[in-house]
Amino acid sequence: MAFLHAVSTGKSATKSVLKSRSLTPYLLLAPGLIWLVTFFIIPIFSLGSTSTMVRPDGAQIGVYVQELRFANYVDAFIANQDQYIRSFVYAGLATILALLIAYPLAYAIAFKAGKYRNILLVLVIAPFFTSFLLRTIAWTQILADSGPVVSAIKVLPFVDELFRINNTSTAVVIGLAYNFLPFMTLPLYASLERIDPRTLEAAGDLYANGLTTFRKVTLPLSMPGLVAGTLLTFIPAAGDYVNAAILGNPGTKMIGNVIESRFFAVVDYPTAAALSFTLMATILILVTVYIRRSGTDELV
Repeated sequence: MAFLHAVSTGKSATKSVLKSRSLTPYLLLAPGLIWLVTFFIIPIFSLGSTSTMVRPDGAQIGVYVQELRFANYVDAFIANQDQYIRSFVYAGLATILALLIAYPLAYAIAFKAGKYRNILLVLVIAPFFTSFLLRTIAWTQILADSGPVVSAIKVLPFVDELFRINNTSTAVVIGLAYNFLPFMTLPLYASLERIDPRTLEAAGDLYANGLTTFRKVTLPLSMPGLVAGTLLTFIPAAGDYVNAAILGNPGTKMIGNVIESRFFAVVDYPTAAALSFTLMATILILVTVYIRRSGTDELV
């Protein structure tokens, strides 16, 4: 009897252990799922509901009722199509500029930095230790009419004395590229750093010059980092409003500025919500097409 009792107790203990192990993944996921549902899923549904509301005649500002008016999306886009298109143009230009700066930088850190690699990586992320807002305000001084950049450019004989960068679309693109440059550099570095140097040596043994080695070996192997970097730069840049507000002018407003104004100044919640959803949908479509065409479907 004692033996049977011991066997029964052992089986019960084994079942208990297996049950606890099966629940462990769900317990580990629970905090993240709660956070996701509370601060993403519920707000998304709330935003979607707000986007189809209307303001009743004679109602106070900020008072809206649900009437499922999907025409809000069409009206919002037509009224703000210039800012909408401008946002993607600026984000695209900033992404290209950041890529042109980040790729040589990441390449140098991965293959040429040697013992200084960690120091250079710290310098890449060092701007994150300063407020995004302060970094952007600093560029108003760097690009000021009497600042070092404009003063140096005005030395050129073909540049007009009235030349300026601050409060222009150029300043907005520069600010976007600078603020999101680490998001481009770090994924590129991660991909380049994983490339086996022997692969590059093998290309040289096959009589490939430096340019051919880069085009046929280095660039294809770094594509996952390139795609990730461009996405991490383009997506936040398209929705940004700080750079356009500080470095731009009324003619360089982006869709983020319109959404911010509609939410907090005009108190037109349905239009702001409709623009937000339209922006998210457009970015999702562009990202999906870009990933498919770049041949890195595993990143989706």
